[in-house]
Amino acid sequence: MELSLDLQSIQEARTLLAKAKEAQQAYKDFTQAQVDKIVKAMAEAGYEARERLAKLAVEETGFGKWQDKVKKNIVGTKMLYDYIKDMKTCGIVNKTHNGKVWEVATPMGVVAALIPSTNPTSTMMYKAIISLKSRNAIVASPHPRAVRCTTEAAKVVADAAKKAGAPDNLVLCMTKPTLEGTTELMRHELTSVILATGSTPMVRAAYSSGKPAYGVGSGNVPAFIERSANIPKAVADILFGKTFDNGTLCSSEQAIVCDLPIKNKVIEELKKRGAYFVSMEEKQKLERYMFPRGLNPEVVGMPATFIAERAGFSVPPQTTVLVVELGAVGKKEILSAEKLSPVLAFYTEDGWEAGCKRCIELLEFGGIGHSLALHTQNEMVIEQFALHKPAHRILINTVAAIGAVGYTTALPPAMTLGPGTIGGSITTDNISPLHLLNIKRIGFETNPVNDANGNPIPESASSEEKKPTAPPIPKSFSEIIDERIRLKAGNKPVAPTAQSSRVKSSTIPKLSDEAIAELVKQFKK
Repeated sequence: MELSLDLQSIQEARTLLAKAKEAQQAYKDFTQAQVDKIVKAMAEAGYEARERLAKLAVEETGFGKWQDKVKKNIVGTKMLYDYIKDMKTCGIVNKTHNGKVWEVATPMGVVAALIPSTNPTSTMMYKAIISLKSRNAIVASPHPRAVRCTTEAAKVVADAAKKAGAPDNLVLCMTKPTLEGTTELMRHELTSVILATGSTPMVRAAYSSGKPAYGVGSGNVPAFIERSANIPKAVADILFGKTFDNGTLCSSEQAIVCDLPIKNKVIEELKKRGAYFVSMEEKQKLERYMFPRGLNPEVVGMPATFIAERAGFSVPPQTTVLVVELGAVGKKEILSAEKLSPVLAFYTEDGWEAGCKRCIELLEFGGIGHSLALHTQNEMVIEQFALHKPAHRILINTVAAIGAVGYTTALPPAMTLGPGTIGGSITTDNISPLHLLNIKRIGFETNPVNDANGNPIPESASSEEKKPTAPPIPKSFSEIIDERIRLKAGNKPVAPTAQSSRVKSSTIPKLSDEAIAELVKQFKK
């Protein structure tokens, strides 16, 4: 009798975890040089396959544009490698407090990785590379809609790792992913840590698995255009981000918040660049089509023209983005939520304080802690947003979608972006190999309670007195001769100093050659 798909998936998860654990046990003692050679080979292989994998992802999932997925693959391989190549992740990685504290990096074990359908190949390679950089193994669970392209991406980097000297089975990927199988992967005793990138329910499942987990779910990213902004660049950046891979990145712009004095110029610039402002009737059609009961998966990663046609209205063929003017945020204005497609909400607010308030509302409606874009030349406004806005990536005068993942900024290249505790995560970081390490600390004594002879040191003793007693400095032959000469001459011995215990020659009494020879003879005895 053939097992059901769910049972097959559960068994596959168990089998792959056992193989990965065995491989990781062999890998955990590799040197930094060995690890770096393997990681470099993985990144080069993934970069070499960037276009083929991007086309395969679009072909299988139907989401986005392969040209933009190429850029995602670059972030997850070449840019990532350039950022992490010099990271110390093996053995003693740091010494602090004047050498009194050593930090030793140890791997976590086996990483369970959830891979989304929107960024399948880039996320697979990125998670594999950071896992192996920190001497872990990885078992991935792809989205059922992206099994073929995700497993192929895993194979590309796994083969490269093996050729570079890695044990077999360090990078594995499920081929029969189901909810039950993925749950087993996350909860199994051999799993050490979870890297969850995907839908909010899946990320919540990772956090409730009982295992340590890093995760990110939705992002409802506002882009505020303040009155001092360079309007053409701001609009171009926002449209680039919104149309990048047809809006499938969780860091892509979801709403424009426009300062009132520049509203007309911003709208003019948007229309010039292919944005289409929908009517009230078209807005209602969009709402019904895009959010029948939650976000319609058919709109994810689709072009604006496709979405308009399916919603029941027509737009010019050169339309890049559908723009909906709104006056509120929340379930009554459902298009104020994350849309994962080239559809933008548009708000007008008078002044940066009002704009700031609207941005916070948007973040609280499904994107708290994630990212925010700010277009301004006013440093005071930047400082206020930096200090007070509930977003942990604030991108200044750049594309939010790819700035947050490190493509147009100096942020760590990553496909998993922590929203912090306010977003339900333990970290605000772009996840790197350092998040997959346990750091062992070696502490040397700095405040002794007993002296070198085992006697208690009084609490009232000064810090100088508490310092461990240094062993006496051995006397040199010449120092001993000098000391003997002093004794013969009837002088008191002089205690040696740390700098020099040699006595100046001018202080040594003159003795005959016979007297000196006698002293040397006595010394030899």
